[in-house]
Amino acid sequence: MAAHEAVDTIAAVATPPGRGGVAIVRVSGPAVAVIGREILGKLPKPRYALLTEFCGGDGQALDQGIALYFSAPHSFTGEDVLELQGHGGPVVMDLLLARLLELGARLARPGEFSERAFLNGKLDLAQAEAIADLIESGSQAAARSALRSLQGAFSARVRDVLTVLIDLRSFVEAAIDFPEEEIDFLDDPGLNKRCDKLLKLIQELLASTEQGCLLRNGMTLALVGRPNVGKSSLMNCLAQRDTAIVSATPGTTRDLLREQIQIDGLPLHIIDTAGLRHSEDEVESQGIARARAAMEEADRVLVVIDDSEDHPKVVDEILAELPQAVPYSIVRNKIDLSGREAGVVENNGHQEIALSVKTGDGMGLLAEHLKTCMGYQTPGDSTFIARRRHLDAIHSAHQHIQQAMAQLKVNKAGELMAEELRLGQQALSEITGEYSSDDLLGNIFSSFCVGK
Repeated sequence: MAAHEAVDTIAAVATPPGRGGVAIVRVSGPAVAVIGREILGKLPKPRYALLTEFCGGDGQALDQGIALYFSAPHSFTGEDVLELQGHGGPVVMDLLLARLLELGARLARPGEFSERAFLNGKLDLAQAEAIADLIESGSQAAARSALRSLQGAFSARVRDVLTVLIDLRSFVEAAIDFPEEEIDFLDDPGLNKRCDKLLKLIQELLASTEQGCLLRNGMTLALVGRPNVGKSSLMNCLAQRDTAIVSATPGTTRDLLREQIQIDGLPLHIIDTAGLRHSEDEVESQGIARARAAMEEADRVLVVIDDSEDHPKVVDEILAELPQAVPYSIVRNKIDLSGREAGVVENNGHQEIALSVKTGDGMGLLAEHLKTCMGYQTPGDSTFIARRRHLDAIHSAHQHIQQAMAQLKVNKAGELMAEELRLGQQALSEITGEYSSDDLLGNIFSSFCVGK
């Protein structure tokens, strides 16, 4: 990718707001050398740390710290970059940033440093997104997988598929453009083998990306049921802390309670809801309405019932309220009272998990059930982080490749096959940014931290 010509110099505090031992201000752009000499008195030797004073416009020291200078193109952004590591007080950082703005820099937009790194060919788009995912990772598994994406593991897998796709597309288009070769390429057995290889690669990439997307986004789980069946106790047990108030009084939970945990690296966003029943209490009624809305946003609903009571009619009533598109499982709680054995059984097309939140019996079965429902596998050394847009792009590419094979094997239409391959290539290229729109870039980088 050609280097991006920056017309201005950007600056931002690259460390979180607040007080700390050290804070960092980052500057990038064509005026870095001039700014560095003004604020430091001299430009540090590239890639060497310099202990020096940071001076204001009157020549008085604003702070003392470490200055690091990276000359283009050997920097994160591919431009001249200056990093000033000072004392971590907000007033000191504000004074230092104001001085940089006086010297001609402007405040960086969120993600603008990473955007310049992408535009200057230092990172592809998937790697740039992995920076934000690494910062935001909520588990060790997610952090390790984000690092692998940052190091290029995901992009390499995409390029492997692209290489085979482009090779196949080139063969098809060459055969169309040069018919004098008198090769009936549509009946060439080698072409079918190439297509099968491409389809296998894209299916493997799709499966891996689904795992990476699960690792990043996790699963939203809504706990629903009648009052006093143990929903809040189940939430506390899963979270391993007392998040929700547990009481024998019906209607204790009146609003949505949210908790985020992880099961073997799978992020789990749990929503505890108000007990479903008819209530004259205005506040509780609002909580019940929110419970129904929470079902709509969930990836899965756990219908919690008291196994020690007779409940067939109650279960049917709750199931009738569930959104049709949202899958569900039934949790039979309080088996310590009913005497049922802990286990997972299939019943009328859905699964039921018998457990006791009080004793913990069967809780491991529930964890395995949730992972199985989502098709989640414990992350390994080859797992990479992925986003929903990556998954959508690969789904699109997969569909175009399937259409290309249909044009070959069913319709014998070489031109249409070539077009489907072109569209598949375009979809995959959106992942790394080889093909991207300004709107896409703006949407991605605007979600980044300021200073990154």
